[in-house]
Amino acid sequence: MTRPIDSREDAWPARAAKLVMVAALSVFGLLVAFNNVTDYRSNFLFVRHVLSMDTTFSGNRLMWRAISAEWAWHALYALIIAGEAATGVVFAVAAYAMGRAFRGDGAAFARAKRFVPLGTALGFLVWFFGFSVVGGEWFVMWQSPAWNGQQPAFRFFITMLAVCIYVMQEE
Repeated sequence: MTRPIDSREDAWPARAAKLVMVAALSVFGLLVAFNNVTDYRSNFLFVRHVLSMDTTFSGNRLMWRAISAEWAWHALYALIIAGEAATGVVFAVAAYAMGRAFRGDGAAFARAKRFVPLGTALGFLVWFFGFSVVGGEWFVMWQSPAWNGQQPAFRFFITMLAVCIYVMQEE
């Protein structure tokens, strides 16, 4: 006789993998935010150059979008850091809930995963909307040879999406 797929005995490897992946995403978001706070200047320069559009193609006709106010650079950088931290915190809440429900039945573990899509959505807002849409297209970051963060941002949000898809599947 075959055991049900959601029995705790059979589900633990998938649950363990899902818990580890979500916990890793939490550490990632929190570490990125921590690095941006403790080494503020390094990535502030990135934000400043992207928003001021000072390294985009010479004579591009989109320069009217450039932001030259230093207070705006700091405000938008603070928003980025807050988004990164919030992403990490929500993934931490998800990992904690999943850890508590690890030995429970399938329904309890499924309920514990409910925060994973929220963490993914926050990360998607930061790294896709913030970096790819706003930075990449509105401020044409793709034109900058030195200050183009689209490739790293792509890796981040695609990883989050892949983990979310896997985690939300039944064990």
